[in-house]
Amino acid sequence: MGFYANRILPHLVNLTMRNRHLVPYRERVMAAAEGRVLEIGIGSGLNLPFYTPRVHELLGLEPSARLVAMARHASSGSFLPVTLIEGSAEAIPLEDKCIDTVVTTWTLCTIPRVAQALEEVRRVLKPGGQLLFVEHGLAPEDSVRKWQDRLTPVWKRIGGGCHLNRPIPALIETAGFDVGEIKAGYIRGPKPMTYIYEGRARP
Repeated sequence: MGFYANRILPHLVNLTMRNRHLVPYRERVMAAAEGRVLEIGIGSGLNLPFYTPRVHELLGLEPSARLVAMARHASSGSFLPVTLIEGSAEAIPLEDKCIDTVVTTWTLCTIPRVAQALEEVRRVLKPGGQLLFVEHGLAPEDSVRKWQDRLTPVWKRIGGGCHLNRPIPALIETAGFDVGEIKAGYIRGPKPMTYIYEGRARP
């Protein structure tokens, strides 16, 4: 990894994701997590304070060594047993059908082979398990979508591979999930970056 990706980007991600407008999403999603939980792209651990006692174990998967170190520091005061794993969602280093809940928050936009990652998520979920997600993605209006398509090539380079234009519900459904609950809408900010999908899916 280059200097920017290894030294600067993790701190930019941590700073950006501290946006107070994201807190209600974190509160709702973590409140629904239960059992043995796998958080894909745990980052610096910003979701940790929002988990409840319904979770009895948390596994955090993160490809960035620097963000893993930040998450380790954040987890030191958690009531939860937290295990941090440096690795990719495209090859989750866990056995089949061992997870009750998978959580992704603003993560699917950055995974290069996102379809493969979602297949891995389905593999590790137990029967009756759940995928809880909050992701930004493809907007409904053509005018905004055009800007998302124009900006994504540049945005990927400065944003750690972040795609502005991924059709999140379609990607999840194509991977074999039933998206039973979903809400979508804009939060405050530039429209190409702020169309949010929040939901629950089951394999």
